[in-house]
Amino acid sequence: MRLHHVQVACPPGGEDAARRFYADALGLTEVEKPEPLRGRGGAWFRAFDGAGDVVAEIHVGVEEPFAPARKAHPALLLDTVADLDSAAARIEAAGFGIDHTQRDTFPGYLRLHATDPHGNRVELLAAP
Repeated sequence: MRLHHVQVACPPGGEDAARRFYADALGLTEVEKPEPLRGRGGAWFRAFDGAGDVVAEIHVGVEEPFAPARKAHPALLLDTVADLDSAAARIEAAGFGIDHTQRDTFPGYLRLHATDPHGNRVELLAAP
């Protein structure tokens, strides 16, 4: 068994804000949703490894009524601490919130929590 994707939610019309976070700030690649699912709105994002294989996938789905996931969250593993720090800098430069208070609280990893434009929590971590 493997994890295929994680879904977070956005309010109706929130796709462009999600794109600014997941594609522009995090660096994920937006991929086209399958035709039968496009009418639901939302957006899908993937991360690829050096060989072009999908290593992470996040679906942003439209939810009404909307409530952000402030505790439940996807956690994305970065290759190095330098990658983690670079991602944090991009996220902050794009105007999104970063919480560094739990950086050293997960044994074997350094981490941070970001907040997407809809209030959903996203964890980024890397092994030191």
